[in-house]
Amino acid sequence: VLSADTCGLSSNAKQRLILLHLSCNRKGTNEATIIEILAHRTIAQRQKIKEAYKQSVGKELVDNLKSELTGNFEKVVVGLMMPAPVYDAYELRNAIKGAGTDEACLIDILASRSNAEMKEIIATYKKENDKSLEDDVCGDTSGMFQRVLVSLLTAGRDQSTKVDEAQAVQDAKDIYEAGEARWGTDEVKFLTVLCVRNRNHLLRVFQEYQKISGRDIEDSIKREMSGCLEDVFLAIVKCLKNKPAFFAERLYKSMKGLGTTDSVLIRIMVARAEIDMLDIKAEFLKMYGKTLESFIKVGHSCFTENM
Repeated sequence: VLSADTCGLSSNAKQRLILLHLSCNRKGTNEATIIEILAHRTIAQRQKIKEAYKQSVGKELVDNLKSELTGNFEKVVVGLMMPAPVYDAYELRNAIKGAGTDEACLIDILASRSNAEMKEIIATYKKENDKSLEDDVCGDTSGMFQRVLVSLLTAGRDQSTKVDEAQAVQDAKDIYEAGEARWGTDEVKFLTVLCVRNRNHLLRVFQEYQKISGRDIEDSIKREMSGCLEDVFLAIVKCLKNKPAFFAERLYKSMKGLGTTDSVLIRIMVARAEIDMLDIKAEFLKMYGKTLESFIKVGHSCFTENM
């Protein structure tokens, strides 16, 4: 029975809490009710529900959900119950632990988060895993790819909006001379410019680079690099130019062709739900001529219900 004051929830909210409990404790879990109650709430509201559930039932809601749900639906619902830094830390840990490394996950998260978000992720990762995120990343990566990730993990990008015109021209020349203008590539110069300068400055650098080289910076990265290093530098540049478009492209590629890369689809839909999903949907429509909702396969109703 619910207490008289269940974490300050309204009478209607308490009724929903009862429904949620019944949905998780009956033969044949009522997924529609779980979607209705959890997917249509903000993360702050879901945290209140989680707290109230524990107070009223004496169990952790997430543990109960895990025991009742399976597959992608479980991954989505459990992800929605986590605050943003907790979810990012959780995804990063899963990308690193065990055999093999999910480099795409490392890139998606580390190349797209702000300094403040990165610091929260690092602190949360340490709290949740009693491990250093940087140490774990270094233990699972190598070479210049590792160095780029470590640079991103310092959360040290210039946060000002100032554009130094002379420096922008010099940075563009430095990148050109480190790549297209020479045999081989000086990747460190790309790192120094792309991981340190502020966004406005880099957008100016990209314009100057186009003038100097006759190429878009993305095209040069594709010509000069390969593998994970190419992927991480492209992600950095795309996020600086238009972050919602970056995620729209990632969603599209996760669903096109045979099969669906569910891990990418789930990660982006959960992580960006309350940040820039409306912008991502707008970019998706502009880029691919179809709504994101229509593109997501019928089997992914757990996403479409939350859109």
